[in-house]
This record gives sequence, C-alpha cells and structure tokens, in this order.
Amino acid sequence: MALDQSFVGRTYPPTEPYEVGREKIREFAEAIGDTNPVYTDPEAAKALGHADVIAPPTFVFAISFKAAQEVVHDPQLGLDYSRVVHGDQKFAYARPVRAGDRLTVTSTIEAIKSMAGNDILDVRGEVYDEAGEHVVTAWTKLVARAAEEA
Repeated sequence: MALDQSFVGRTYPPTEPYEVGREKIREFAEAIGDTNPVYTDPEAAKALGHADVIAPPTFVFAISFKAAQEVVHDPQLGLDYSRVVHGDQKFAYARPVRAGDRLTVTSTIEAIKSMAGNDILDVRGEVYDEAGEHVVTAWTKLVARAAEEA
C-alpha cells in the first residue's frame, strides 16, 4: 500500500541535544579509516583554525538517521520498516561539526513517491547547535521495497 502523500511537509519535533565528544569523533574516524589528524589531534585542528577537533563529513549521519527514526516509526505514516533499505544520503554543511557541539535535529518529510510498488521516502534533517546556529542539512532517502506476492 502506497504511503499517504499528505505526510509530505510534515515536520517532527527537534531531538534531544546530542553532545559531540572527541572520543566519538576519533572512533568514527577510525571506523571509516580516515587518518586526517584534524579528527583526532586538537593541535592539528587548531593549526587549521578550528577550536577543537572536527568530525568527518559523514559523522552527522548517525544523529540525523536516529532523528529520522521518529519519522519512519510514526504509526500514522504506516511505513513497513522491515522492508526498508537506505537509498541515498547527502549533506550540505554551513560549518564543520566540532567536539563539544550539542546538536539537535528537526526532521521533515520532503517527498513520498511510489515506483514499481516501492515507496520512496525523502527525509530532510536540519541540524542546529545549542546557540541555534545552522550546522548542516542532511537528506536521507529510504526505499520500502514492495511486498513479495504469495
């Protein structure tokens, strides 16, 4: 069953603040195999004009995807999450994510499409710091595969 188009434009409340820690950044950089010292060495980051270590560009996926869970688990939307695969991801940064940031994410459903029985859901996550400064916009495309016929 196709998802309800009336959900396009629906915005969900902001998440609780997520505090970005140096250790989380280091662990993430190690997990993706990125050895750039600005992710692990405060002095290297300061040499490039940052107050502290910064996060790799894809770091914010973890918090924006967690915020999108409120969307995908909205019982009124009716998305069968057991059929969902991650279709695409993109980011537009206003500034890097920094150690010490306390970030919130507000998710909005941008589009719902049905193609070949698959539902495609585009969710935009606006990420702000504690001062209300826009940090990054993250777009997540989720595809709910069509149910197999018996």
